[in-house]
Amino acid sequence: MRRRTFLKAAAATATLAAPLAVAAGAARVLAAPAPAAPVVSFPEGFVWGCSTSAYQIEGAVAEDGRGPSVWDTFSHSYGRIANGDNGDTACDHYHRYPEDIELMARAGMKAYRFSIAWPRVMPQGVGAVNAKGLDFYDRLTDSLLARGIEPWPCLYHWDLPQALQDKGGWLNRDIAGWFTDYALAVTARLGDRAKRWVMLNEPSVVAIFGHGTGGHAPGITGRLNCLKAIHHQNLAQGTALAALRKAGGGKNWQLGTVLALQPSWPVGGLDSNYPASLMWDALWNRSCLDPLFKGRYPEQLAGDFAGIAKPGDLAIIRQPIDFLGVNYYSRMHQQVDPQGLFGTGYGSAPEGTRRTGMEWPVEPDGLTEILVELQESYGNPPVYIAENGADYPDTVGPGGRVQDDDRIAYLRGHILAARNAIDEGCNVKGYMVWTLLDNFEWAEGYRRRFGLVQVDRKTMTRTPKASYDWYADVVRKNGVPAA
Repeated sequence: MRRRTFLKAAAATATLAAPLAVAAGAARVLAAPAPAAPVVSFPEGFVWGCSTSAYQIEGAVAEDGRGPSVWDTFSHSYGRIANGDNGDTACDHYHRYPEDIELMARAGMKAYRFSIAWPRVMPQGVGAVNAKGLDFYDRLTDSLLARGIEPWPCLYHWDLPQALQDKGGWLNRDIAGWFTDYALAVTARLGDRAKRWVMLNEPSVVAIFGHGTGGHAPGITGRLNCLKAIHHQNLAQGTALAALRKAGGGKNWQLGTVLALQPSWPVGGLDSNYPASLMWDALWNRSCLDPLFKGRYPEQLAGDFAGIAKPGDLAIIRQPIDFLGVNYYSRMHQQVDPQGLFGTGYGSAPEGTRRTGMEWPVEPDGLTEILVELQESYGNPPVYIAENGADYPDTVGPGGRVQDDDRIAYLRGHILAARNAIDEGCNVKGYMVWTLLDNFEWAEGYRRRFGLVQVDRKTMTRTPKASYDWYADVVRKNGVPAA
């Protein structure tokens, strides 16, 4: 993320390449019988699970009193979503959650990070709680616990109530109080059983794509709007953390949040692109990390945020957390772009870098790089990999089974990268794959598939892929085959 880390990571590439390069050949190894390989094991108590989000899987958008969200509005706006898709039905998890929990249990997963739909609990975003909405999450929580799976509820994964967007949404600093009231209502109902609480998911993504470039809901653009959305999410998170810490009392809650963290490298390694990589790092990574852990905004953006923050805001934002969730998919390769929102733009990864179906670079050592940065610069907090996975076009075999060897190779490389970070002294406690089901992938609709389980769009039939069985084996062994 910083130049020191960038150079260190580049120098370490040869060291990391040996254990990680085998991922490229994982498909061939798994496709034919082979002698049992030694297992690269993880520490005892390492948590294995999966993550999902409400709008991407639940469906039932107009049932049992749920109000509309910004993603309902956005997905029903012409031209916003690939193929005109929307989340009205999604994976019908609202009705089929027992089947999905059974899939997790069969794979031996011990943790499930799911999000709670704010508009399902509070249709207007504030005021009266919708009892039927909370009833669903009550049933979900009890069902998870009955199958030995720990619930990890996330309070906000992008589906802001449209009623609050009509009041300014994340551009209105009053949202800090709105979010806190909602958080208190949910934890009051579920907090006797759910002990790990995630505040936000990827606030920088919400701000950049939802309020800067406009490619995500609510479709707002502009540099100032982007920065306001970042600050007000930080403020809401800090306000809620303080309130929940007080309300939790002796309930043994663990409170944390989830950030998208990805190293920002200059395209081509060029000095001329280095300032762009620093700016994007400041925006994407450190505009959320630094206020939370250090009580300040990064140097590149400090002047901008000074015009937004009020006295005392940073003291509210800097709250102790019990864990940090990290979502990682690839590095970000940045170059100078005068037309970019912050004078930067995406460029190509180094030549020869493998890519996923979405054309994202496959760079497992970037995960190690991020985790080492957290160790060196942010006090080595307890970290859970809260999202990691890949889209690939699935190929159905003769027996109707998806043999997704590319996905297996991707997951294997990144799990090994997490193990490398542990060997470096990083405080990594668990890994949650993204994701259980092929789902609504935001602006990409249903054409992107990240799931371990295939979902038939017509019948909603769930069919585990080869990656599901592979991951179940990893969970069972608490480790990954070394070769």
